[in-house]
Amino acid sequence: MNRIGTVIVALIVLLIVLASTMFVVDQRRYAVVFSLGEIKDVYNQPGLKFKLPPPLQTVLYLDKRIMTIDNPEPERFITAEKKNLIVDSYVKWRIIDPRKFYVSFKGDNRLAQDRLTQQIRSALQEAFTKRTVTEVVSTQRDQVMQWVKQKVGDEAAQVGIEIVDVRMRRVDLAAGISDSVYSRMAAERKRVANELRSTGAAEAEQIRADADRQRDVTVAEAYAKAQQVKGEGDAAAANIYAQAFGRDPQFAQFYQSLEAYKATFRDKRDVIIADPNSDFFRFMRGSGGAGAPAGKAGK
Repeated sequence: MNRIGTVIVALIVLLIVLASTMFVVDQRRYAVVFSLGEIKDVYNQPGLKFKLPPPLQTVLYLDKRIMTIDNPEPERFITAEKKNLIVDSYVKWRIIDPRKFYVSFKGDNRLAQDRLTQQIRSALQEAFTKRTVTEVVSTQRDQVMQWVKQKVGDEAAQVGIEIVDVRMRRVDLAAGISDSVYSRMAAERKRVANELRSTGAAEAEQIRADADRQRDVTVAEAYAKAQQVKGEGDAAAANIYAQAFGRDPQFAQFYQSLEAYKATFRDKRDVIIADPNSDFFRFMRGSGGAGAPAGKAGK
């Protein structure tokens, strides 16, 4: 039994030693193999790997996935106008060189995040001090994030880290200056609106003046054409009258007398006092030319 027990113990020890020489590399992690405290190998591809048993060789696993640095509280930065901004930002990063990362941070992610946080804060402050509130909030916001990513990324690459992205979720003015900034923005918008209204009023006045001028020109041309047509009609009518009257002078006298009667007795209230035997009433007397009794006639 003692011999069998010894064999069993030896087999167990052998299995333990063999198990300590094997390790599995997950697809989400790097495996760094140390030999007597120094880095011997770095495994990036997943699978079953082998090494010497401890303490000759040990394994350290580092996460290769994208990690996030998300500050719990927004930070305060100063712009070129000496205005305080409250910025809520986050950083996406990952390990790309396990050797450099271990040498720089001993494989501790917290140390790496603390260093990246300081670098991001310094880069943001440098970017904000060169820009105004308007540029940071709207016109150059993307440029600021790209510049910070580039600047911090160059420094992070030296310690085996890649900066995937830098984003500002929220940029607010400090409470003390919000009202003044909003008032200035409102005044600027009001000035632009007044300028546009003035420009519109001037253009409208010019359009009205052009329309009035075109109307006057059109009316004048139409009046001139109408007068020309009227003159031609009057001339044609006069010609016709002349031909008609030339053929029958007595009819011409009769027609002219009718026109005179029409003009004289236009209104029922008109009154005329004249001799009924005068030539004016010649065509109002009978065919025999007998006139009315002498006296006054009225209508």
